[in-house]
Amino acid sequence: MIIYQGTPKIETKRIILRKMEYIDAQSVFDNWISDERVTNNRVNAAHKSISETVERVAKIVSGYKNKEFCYWGIELKESHELIGEIDLYNFDQSTGNCEVSYSIGYKWWNQGYGTEALPAIVDFSFRCMNIHKISAAHNTDNPASGKIMSKVGMIQEGILKHMIRNSKNQYKDCAVWGILQEDYLKNNVK
Repeated sequence: MIIYQGTPKIETKRIILRKMEYIDAQSVFDNWISDERVTNNRVNAAHKSISETVERVAKIVSGYKNKEFCYWGIELKESHELIGEIDLYNFDQSTGNCEVSYSIGYKWWNQGYGTEALPAIVDFSFRCMNIHKISAAHNTDNPASGKIMSKVGMIQEGILKHMIRNSKNQYKDCAVWGILQEDYLKNNVK
């Protein structure tokens, strides 16, 4: 059974995973959601105006009222700059499974921030929420995301042809990954 915890603050060596706030809208817009290099790997199009982002952030902030809402901003400890987001979603109470997704601003790609954020959320999910299985998917033309998933112990379970249609109306094949709580805990004894 899933033990919902909401979105608690989680710290790692270089980042703070925290609830987003209304004042984050400009950073979200500037740092990733308006950048097509980032949004090309997402279903939704890059935001063209800050008003789109304000609306999106307001929706996220209102979600925090619900304990089943798990959505973190990724903030650099040193500069307090918001550089991305990571969330758990599609909770299935009957199986105890969920999915994870994340986006990091292009300026911070290949610096290990995804490799730092994902394990923190996976660990929290398994140890605190009693999640049974976490799944994730990435466009096959974005293999760097698969490397992040692999580093946390996720196993590629297959490729789904034309799994999504991106904002440019292009179908994308996606690699689907997963990790079981029992496997994670066996390999990450504390």
